[in-house]
Amino acid sequence: MSRCHDRAMTPIRRRSAALALVSVAVPLAVSGCGLSEELERERDPARTAAAAPAVSSAPATDAGPGLVTAEPLDTDAPRYGELPGAAEDTATAAQPSAACPSSGVRIEPSIIDAAMGLRAMHVTVTNCGAEPYRLGGYPELQVLDEHREPLDVQVLEGTEPVTSGQPDDLGPHPVTLKPGESGQTELVWRNTVTDTTTNAVNGTYLRITPVEGGPSEVITPQGRIDLGNTGRIGTTAWHRSP
Repeated sequence: MSRCHDRAMTPIRRRSAALALVSVAVPLAVSGCGLSEELERERDPARTAAAAPAVSSAPATDAGPGLVTAEPLDTDAPRYGELPGAAEDTATAAQPSAACPSSGVRIEPSIIDAAMGLRAMHVTVTNCGAEPYRLGGYPELQVLDEHREPLDVQVLEGTEPVTSGQPDDLGPHPVTLKPGESGQTELVWRNTVTDTTTNAVNGTYLRITPVEGGPSEVITPQGRIDLGNTGRIGTTAWHRSP
C-alpha cells in the first residue's frame, strides 16, 4: 500500500517543482525591456532574440532527489522586523557629510551608456544636509562646452521624442528627500549627424538646477555629451532613486 502511495505522489512533487521553476523563469524572461533593451539592440543589430536566462538546479543530497539540506541557522542574521545595517544607516543620515555643498545636496552624474547612436545617463541628487529637500518637476539643464560656455541645445521635458524605449517618466510630482535620501532624473539623446555641413555638438559639462529658482551646479558627466546635429536632449521628471 505504501509503495503504491509513493509512486502516486512522486510525479505530483516533480510537477510542482517544474511549475515553481516556470513561475520563476517567466518574470525573468520578460523583465529586460524598455530603454536597456533598445540600447542593447543598437549595440548588436544582428541579434534576433535574447538568450534565455539559465536556471541552475540544486544537486541531489541525502535528503532525497531534488531536495537541498537546509544550512545551519545564522545566529548573526537580523531578527524578524529588523533591517540589516539600520543603526548604521540612521547614524549616517543624521550626520551630514563634511563635503556637503552649501545647497545641502550633492549632485552626481552616472557613466554614459552608449549604443550605436543612442545615449543614456542619470543624474542623482542626494540630500546631504540636515533638513528635508524638496524636488518637483523637470530639472533645468544647460549643455556646456570645454570652456563652460552654453551650447545651442533644446532640453525636452520627457524622453519619448528621442527614444521609443524611454525610461518610465511619472511626470511632475513632489519628491521630498529626507537627509541621506536620493532622487534622480534620466537623460537621453542621440549622436546622429544628418548634415555634414554643420558642426556636431559635443558638450563637456552640464549645468543643472534641481529646483526652479534654486542654486545650480556644474557637473562633469563620465563621457562626452555628443548630440551630433540633433540639438536636443530629453529628461524625465525627478523621482526617488530605486
